[in-house]
Amino acid sequence: MSEAIKTQLEQLKRGVDEILVEAEFDKKVASGKKLRIKAGFDPTAPDLHLGHTVLINKLKQFQDAGHHVLFLIGDFTGMIGDPTGKSATRPPLTKEDVAENAKSYTEQVFKILDAEKTEVVFNSTWMAEFNAADLIQLAAKHTVARMLERDDFNKRYSNGKPIAIHEFLYPLIQGYDSVALKSDVEIGGTDQKFNLLVGRQLQEVYKQSPQVVMTMPILEGLDGVNKMSKSLGNYIGINEEPEDMFGKIMSISDELMWRYFELLSFRSMAEINNWRSLCEAGAENPKNIKIKLASEIVERFSNPEAAEKARSAFEARFKHGQLPDNIEKKTIVADAGLLIANAMKEAGLTSSTSESYRMIKQGAVRVDNNKISDKQMLLEKGKEYLVQVGKRKFSKITIT
Repeated sequence: MSEAIKTQLEQLKRGVDEILVEAEFDKKVASGKKLRIKAGFDPTAPDLHLGHTVLINKLKQFQDAGHHVLFLIGDFTGMIGDPTGKSATRPPLTKEDVAENAKSYTEQVFKILDAEKTEVVFNSTWMAEFNAADLIQLAAKHTVARMLERDDFNKRYSNGKPIAIHEFLYPLIQGYDSVALKSDVEIGGTDQKFNLLVGRQLQEVYKQSPQVVMTMPILEGLDGVNKMSKSLGNYIGINEEPEDMFGKIMSISDELMWRYFELLSFRSMAEINNWRSLCEAGAENPKNIKIKLASEIVERFSNPEAAEKARSAFEARFKHGQLPDNIEKKTIVADAGLLIANAMKEAGLTSSTSESYRMIKQGAVRVDNNKISDKQMLLEKGKEYLVQVGKRKFSKITIT
C-alpha cells in the first residue's frame, strides 16, 4: 500500500466511531477507484448546528480525496418520519415542509461542501415510481424479527407501545436508496447504524457489492455532557452571528476543545496533537489554542474578516474586561418585583426558567457584575439591572 493511500485512509478514518467492514473499506480505497459516498438527510429541521456538520465534514474529506459525494435529501422518507430513537410514532412532514427545509439544507451545507463537486439527489426520484407491488416486493426482503432487533422498536414492542407499519418501511426505503445510488460507502450517525446496515443487506439481495458502513459519533454540546441540541440550548448554529459563534466556542471546556478539534477542524491531527502536548506540558495556554479553533470555524461559516472581528471583540470584552457595545435594554411589566430566573427568560437570555436555574447553579450568571447563586433573587421595580449570562449574553433589565 502506497504512502499516499495510507495518508488518505488515516484522514478518512479520523474521528470515525465504527467502520463495517474496515478491511473492505481499506480495499476499496486502495483500489484507486473513485468511490460513491452517500449520506442521507431527512429535511426535518431547516437550521443546522455544529453537531450536524460532523457528518458533513467527513463528506468534505472524501470529496477532497477525489471521491464522488452523493448528498441525499430524503424528501420521500421525510414524509414518513424517521422513527429512530423515538418512543412514539413520529408525525410525518407535509410535502411543503419538506421542500422548504430541503432548500435551506442545501444553502447551508455548501458552506462546507463544494457545490460543483456534490451531486444532490432526492429519493422521491425513484420512490415516486414505486407502485404497491414494488413496495410489497421490497418489504418481502426483510423480516419482522430483524426489525425488532432495532433497540427503539424492541423497547416499544416490549412496553406495549404502538409501532405503525409504515415505520418498518422507513429503514427499508433508506436501505433501498443505497441500491438505487449504487453507493460504495454510506456515512451516518451512530444512531443510524441499523438503517445503514439494512442498506448493505439490500445491496447484497440485489446482487450489488455491499456498501461499507461508516458511523460518526454524536457531538456533545456546550455543556460537554449531552448531545448538541437546540431543545437543550447547548448548540452552536452555523448561521449564528460570528461574535456569538466565537463566544460560544470559547465557552467550552479545555478538555472538550480537543474533541471539537478532532471532529470539526480541518487541521491535521499531527498539528492538533502537538498543541495538546504543549498544553499538557504547561508550555501553551489552552485559551490561545481555543482561539485558533473558534477562528477557523467562524471563518468557515462567514469569512476571514468576520472571524478576525469576532476574535478582536472577544479579546476586548473578556481579556480587557470591556462590555459589549449596544447592550439591549429590556423593560418587563410585572405586578411586583420579578424573580431573576423569570427575568432572564423574559429578556431572552435563556430559553426557559429551568435553564435560568441551571445557569445560576453553574455560577454563570452575574447581576451588576456580581456572580449570583440565589435562585430566589428578586429584581425590584423601577431599577435597571445589568444581567450577564455566560460570557456572551447581556441585557439591561428594568421591571416596571
